[in-house]
Amino acid sequence: MEVIREWLDHGNSILTLPGWRDSGPQHWQTRWESKFPGIRRVQQHDWEKPVAADWVGVLQQAVENASGHVILVAHSLGCIAQHHWAIVHGSSARRIAGALLVAPADPVREGLSGHIQGFLPLSVRSLPYRSIVVASDDDPVCQPDRSAFLANRWGSPLVMLNGEGHINADSGLGDWDFGLRHLRRLIRSHYERETD
Repeated sequence: MEVIREWLDHGNSILTLPGWRDSGPQHWQTRWESKFPGIRRVQQHDWEKPVAADWVGVLQQAVENASGHVILVAHSLGCIAQHHWAIVHGSSARRIAGALLVAPADPVREGLSGHIQGFLPLSVRSLPYRSIVVASDDDPVCQPDRSAFLANRWGSPLVMLNGEGHINADSGLGDWDFGLRHLRRLIRSHYERETD
């Protein structure tokens, strides 16, 4: 059976965490939600003016309402929000089976600070669950060295792609099979740990 459908059919959850301004209809997160109807989006109250405390609170509610083990699939500022959440809600973070963190935004990037609030400073603590960071060497939102810095800080292996931009709808990825392979990898890793 398709491992993602099996994960969902067995009462587990996958939550997508879009970044600033949400993910549009051609974004791979939206396409995954259509392809696998059990995947749920964490719906923030304000996509235009993100406030870290608000985004963290909404994510906490989504995790509390989710069934079974939870995998987070974050993009851009959603990656930063999940790290803040993991630090603030450590006990709830135990329910997370893994996190796929794609094209993390750099919260210190010039031009972004006027639109977001409370996402700095970044904690030095690593994530308490398995995670993978996927970034691109030409991402206009986060330079490769900053992606590597964030991955290292979170304790996440880094997969650096060539020429995929911000890994969003503008990148023309369709269903983004490469990302789905890493999502399956996280699920299989969780099953393997459970059987050890």
